Amino acid sequence: MPDRAKPPLLDRRTLLSSAGATATLAALGFSPAALAQQGLKLGSADAFTFEGLKARARDLAAQPYQAPPSPRPDVLERIDYDAHGKIRFKPEMALWANGPSPWPVTFFHLGRYFQKPVRMHVLDDGKAREIIYDESYFEMPADSPARDLPQGAGFAGFRFQESRSGHPGRKGEKLDWQKNDWVAFLGASYFRAIGELYQYGLSARGLAIDPAVGGKAEEFPDFTHVWLETPQASAEYVVVYALLSGPSVAGAYRFRMHRGKGVTMEIETALHLRKDVERLGIAPLTSMYWYSETAKATAVDWRPEVHDSDGLALWTGAGERAFRPLNNPSQTTASSFMDENPRGFGLMQRDREVGHFLDGVFYERRPSLWVETQGEWGRGAVQLIEIPTDDEIHDNIVAMWVPQAPAKAGAAYAFRYKLHWLADEPFPSTLGRVVATRLGNGGQPGTARPKGVRKFMIEFKGPALESIPFGVKPEVVLSTSRGSFSYIFAEAVPNDVPGHWRAQFDLTVEGNEPVEMRCFLRGGDAVLTETWLYQYRPF
Repeated sequence: MPDRAKPPLLDRRTLLSSAGATATLAALGFSPAALAQQGLKLGSADAFTFEGLKARARDLAAQPYQAPPSPRPDVLERIDYDAHGKIRFKPEMALWANGPSPWPVTFFHLGRYFQKPVRMHVLDDGKAREIIYDESYFEMPADSPARDLPQGAGFAGFRFQESRSGHPGRKGEKLDWQKNDWVAFLGASYFRAIGELYQYGLSARGLAIDPAVGGKAEEFPDFTHVWLETPQASAEYVVVYALLSGPSVAGAYRFRMHRGKGVTMEIETALHLRKDVERLGIAPLTSMYWYSETAKATAVDWRPEVHDSDGLALWTGAGERAFRPLNNPSQTTASSFMDENPRGFGLMQRDREVGHFLDGVFYERRPSLWVETQGEWGRGAVQLIEIPTDDEIHDNIVAMWVPQAPAKAGAAYAFRYKLHWLADEPFPSTLGRVVATRLGNGGQPGTARPKGVRKFMIEFKGPALESIPFGVKPEVVLSTSRGSFSYIFAEAVPNDVPGHWRAQFDLTVEGNEPVEMRCFLRGGDAVLTETWLYQYRPF
């Protein structure tokens, strides 16, 4: 596992934050001459189809891996964080700045932390033309080291700007497309989108290769080539194709992205393994969790909570709804939730209270990200990886689907899924949901507190809890991998909010090994809440 504190990962996060905004040429297609007049330099036209891209990925996987050549590494090393921050893409040079697409495209510059060039192409009517890098596309100081790069050096990534007609903002105002974007691809196979609360947050990746595998460094394959399909002026979505390549894999991707309430992405992948992979992560999500209301043992900070996401939500193939609050453990941990044909999973930001964060970076607006599976995914597990962190600059949470069958060299995979970048889950149920998990000393007030006993308080809220008759309390259903429970009860939270209940219990356990727990509320034979899952490490 790479050191998450190293500058490349730190600045992948920081640069995306700083680069992101405060979060017709021809009726039947684009005109190369018009784009040339706009200033973009284009290569010759080549035929392109997604089936052809899939075949290219298959053939590429049969060959030894070759890393994308880095133009002038000595120059890129000089484009550090400060130098990179002074480079801005000129809005007037944006692809489709004057149409036909409602959403212009701008590009990220290469630098110290983004040294691998991505070859960008504009696609129309089955013909692809490469967009040739030129420093004239960018505003940069006269002494910028970027001026020493050769023509055609390539780009680090791209982003779609808001609609030229003005997408409505959080307060109903029309957003200036030159200052606001809604999706960004930058670094390895990382990408992210703005949520319905107009804030960037967690990221997704094309693929995860061996994260948190002991004795092995995680591999980060790259999107090496990208094709941007020219939309019609009336289009409600954009289509992007990408070629993925790394030492262990090659793959073809198709993204169909819709900007509406938040962002929805339909993704189709075709993957081919060059090597055996111990942990193959499909639809991986990457986020940050430092601390929340649950525990603050690792934090020395004045803010009540700091996190992009606060829990992993699961919707199993059998229909069970579950929620696992995130941890910031003392050592890297990997948790597996076995399933067959899961309906979906996601990293959620359920806490939306400004007073719980008190921060100008608006953690309460960070999007939740839900993976909606399509087709049969077979047997496997949603795996959650939690990495220790002592600061908010490190992405330390990974959630992904890992197929059960061993990932061997020569194996081929095809997956389809949707990503929903929203404030909440796209398919909510009426069950009570976990809204808070709190820990305290075990025992009862006014008595000596026993050692080895921890008190848990779980808050649930939702429509199914609103119909509980007065004077009736739901049953707390508990299970644990070890230890024993006592002082178990449920009560309505005394805040006059309908359907807001909490379960409380003590856990007595010996030793330091992790404890896996489950809890839900039941009324008679009816399940009233989703299942709370938790990994507790005694302290």
